[in-house]
Amino acid sequence: MASLDRTARAFLLSELVAGFALTLKYMFKPKVTVNYPYEKGPLSPRFRGEHALRRYPNGEERCIACKLCEAICPAQAITIEAEPRDDGSRRTTRYDIDMTKCIYCGFCQEACPVDAIVEGPNFEFSTETREELMYNKDKLLANGDRWESLIAANLQSDAAYR
Repeated sequence: MASLDRTARAFLLSELVAGFALTLKYMFKPKVTVNYPYEKGPLSPRFRGEHALRRYPNGEERCIACKLCEAICPAQAITIEAEPRDDGSRRTTRYDIDMTKCIYCGFCQEACPVDAIVEGPNFEFSTETREELMYNKDKLLANGDRWESLIAANLQSDAAYR
C-alpha cells in the first residue's frame, strides 16, 4: 500500500503542485523586503550598537571615572585614566575603547552608575582600517552628542525594566 501511495504522489507531482500553490499564495501578499540603505527596520530600545559617552544637560561629562566599566568588560576593551579636578571630583583624562575587541555584551552600560557609557542606536559604523575602530574620549563624546536625543528616549522607555 505504501509503494502505491508513493507511486501516485510521484506520478501526480503533488510536491511540485504544493510548491506552486505556496508561491501563488505569497505572490499577492505585501512584500517584506526592506530596501536597506533607503529604508531601515525598527530597532529595539535595548539595541546595542556603537558606544557613546553622554553629557549632562549643562554640557559636563557624566563619567566620574569610577572604572566599573573597565573592570567588568570581559574583553578588556576599555582603558581609563583619571585625575582629580580642582573641585575635588574625578574626571577621566583618557577613555579608550578598542572596538575590535568589544563583544557588545552591554556590561559596561549596566555597570555605569551615572549612565555615562551607553551603547547607542548606530549600527552603521564600518571602517576600512583597524585604527578607525580605536575610539578615544573625543570620538565617544561626539557619538554621545550626535545620538543623545535617541539614547535618552531609549533609556527612558527601558527604565521600568532596569
